Amino acid sequence: MRRFRNLPIDVWLEPLLIVVLLAGYIIWYQNTTLTETEAAALGWDNLRITIFDHIKLTVTATVIVIAIAIPLGILLTRPSMKWLNPIAINIANVGQAAPAVGLLVLFTFWLGTGFRTAVIGLVVYAILPILQNTIVGLRQVDQRTVEASRGIGYSGARTLIQVELPLAVPVILNGVRTALVILVGTATLSTFIGATSLGTLITTGVTLFLPKLLVSGAVLVGLLALTIDWLGRLFELFATPRGLS
Repeated sequence: MRRFRNLPIDVWLEPLLIVVLLAGYIIWYQNTTLTETEAAALGWDNLRITIFDHIKLTVTATVIVIAIAIPLGILLTRPSMKWLNPIAINIANVGQAAPAVGLLVLFTFWLGTGFRTAVIGLVVYAILPILQNTIVGLRQVDQRTVEASRGIGYSGARTLIQVELPLAVPVILNGVRTALVILVGTATLSTFIGATSLGTLITTGVTLFLPKLLVSGAVLVGLLALTIDWLGRLFELFATPRGLS
């Protein structure tokens, strides 16, 4: 409860912004005239499935990125593996630097279209923030603290789990939150390779010149990104060990 009372003001303001934007969109939706195509696409039955598919795509990619990037980041901070650090970061930079659409299209030539290809493309695109933050977070741990833990008999593994990782948690979780927001936006591009997402509303709106459908897709992606960013911020604050927040 004490942490809840001491939350930064921006953590309180973000959900207020989300509610205001959502209420504004609902009022606009209820008072606007939709074409048959727009009404079908924005009907709750279809919209619910589209939103769920977008979240599923984002969460799946995030889980895989975390499973790869955090262990790899830990490995690259070990003394015997530090020489691999520049190589790994440069490879991750290639994924981040490449245009997202181009990256997805390249994977399509190799793996075909669909959900799996979209997930792999998103993983490659979003791995850098978590990998880099894991490395930075572990590097910034005071070496005197690490040496003190080893001096009282902690093994290397125990020092990592009980000392280094807890101290690096704020930086690592910040990278995870950044990757999540990146993935929410980038997942809209999966519609170009046959994976359903909120990008389907946007591309349909552009292709058929239906601005209301285009606006709806953009607003819903923005609301989803804001919501995930806020939830990630809350998790980051509450997961940070006491004394570090």
